[in-house]
Amino acid sequence: MRRLPVYFLIDVSESMIGEPVGLVQDGMASIIKELRTDPYALETVYVSIIVFAGKPQKITSLTELYNFYPPKLPVGGGTSLGKALDFLMNDVSNSVKKTTLEEKGDWKPIIFLFTDGNPTDNFDKSFERWNQKYRRGSNLIVVSIGQDADTNIFGKITDNVLMLNNPDAESFKKFFKWVTASIKTSSVSVSEVNDDELHLAPVGNEDYLTRIDLAKHRPTVKVDENYAVILAKCQTTKQPYLIKYRKRISSGQYGDFAMDVLDYKLAGAYPVDNTYFELSDDTVSNSKINTNSLLGFPACPCCGNQYGFSYCSCGKVLCTGGEKITKCPWCGVEAHFGFCEGNADITRTRG
Repeated sequence: MRRLPVYFLIDVSESMIGEPVGLVQDGMASIIKELRTDPYALETVYVSIIVFAGKPQKITSLTELYNFYPPKLPVGGGTSLGKALDFLMNDVSNSVKKTTLEEKGDWKPIIFLFTDGNPTDNFDKSFERWNQKYRRGSNLIVVSIGQDADTNIFGKITDNVLMLNNPDAESFKKFFKWVTASIKTSSVSVSEVNDDELHLAPVGNEDYLTRIDLAKHRPTVKVDENYAVILAKCQTTKQPYLIKYRKRISSGQYGDFAMDVLDYKLAGAYPVDNTYFELSDDTVSNSKINTNSLLGFPACPCCGNQYGFSYCSCGKVLCTGGEKITKCPWCGVEAHFGFCEGNADITRTRG
């Protein structure tokens, strides 16, 4: 008999503790219960659960439905997706029967990867191994639980990336019904027409689950965390300049506790010309840094105005001096600039 292997690769990192891990556990139980009522699934589907946090662990080997009992899911520290994928690939190689000249092997395995965050390990080599040796022979579906994960990462290993928009009890219930329907559809396909290509249940216009269009999905803008660089303009010359801060980690005290304190110390302010914009990446940075993290504020390197770090209501930085009314070189608004208490989130460049 040719088996339809179904793997669940489940993130059990610390961020999943509490309601999420409990809802996933209940969802797994509902999947098994429902699949046991389907004659096609009962005949073909074998289920395995692999969990991962800082390390991966196989909770159950490939087991037929009538002998499968959903286990209690543990919780660990870290989200080592690279290690988890390597572990999965090794298990697929050892557990899924290959087709030989003498007999047909198992059907193409279906793998559901559930995660609520971004990897904390180096996953590049694991992704390369997957794409070269396993991707074509497997059906991988990655589901981001909530909106905190960078779905572009998962687009490197599969075309099937979905997002559970609201990780509440009702959404989880609907989602696991969708997973069950997808497995049923696939079991019918292999049984009736010998087709083990992926046949997911339709998502439709449901608001609980979104299929990510990887062709249109905007990549996450990364910044150089070793520096915080702010783009500013001189109100006198209208020329741009860069205010550069260097990351600094120092020892601090919070009550009775010693801890490392991260901030950025002023390295200098430097004039640039308009070739800066010609050479800059077109991707707009949406990364912010709070002014509380910045130590030191320069004079303008273009005209010498005393305050080279003044913040306009348009969200841009400019220089100001002793004038009563300042005209922002970015947006053209005229206003009186003065001192104020508090802090602000400033857009930083990519560095």
